[in-house]
Amino acid sequence: QVHLEDSGGGSVQSGGSLQLSCVASGNTGSTACMGWFRQVPGGEREGVARMGKNYQTSYADSVKGRFTIIRDNDPKWLHLRMKSLKPEDTATYYCAWRADDCRWDRFLPADFASWGQGTQVTVSA
Repeated sequence: QVHLEDSGGGSVQSGGSLQLSCVASGNTGSTACMGWFRQVPGGEREGVARMGKNYQTSYADSVKGRFTIIRDNDPKWLHLRMKSLKPEDTATYYCAWRADDCRWDRFLPADFASWGQGTQVTVSA
């Protein structure tokens, strides 16, 4: 079983920056697929960014060029650097883990086995 703990959310003004962090513990095995999702109240959980076991990355179109997913030398740590934040980035952000490499044909919550508790990001206009 893998436990994820995410952190780093907060409130910023439009154009500001934040960095989210996630640490995995437990039976993580070898480096796997880790990513970030976000969700607004009443909305579906959407994929934001992910990194595969060979450090490939992919991003949602809405965050390309503004968000960067980073994995530490210690692969249990994952970060999401967010810049040029917009009010529409306001959401609860969740770290996610998958035992196998990322599925590059789709980016769905159902493909991830473990989740962080979520950290709130609020961007004011």
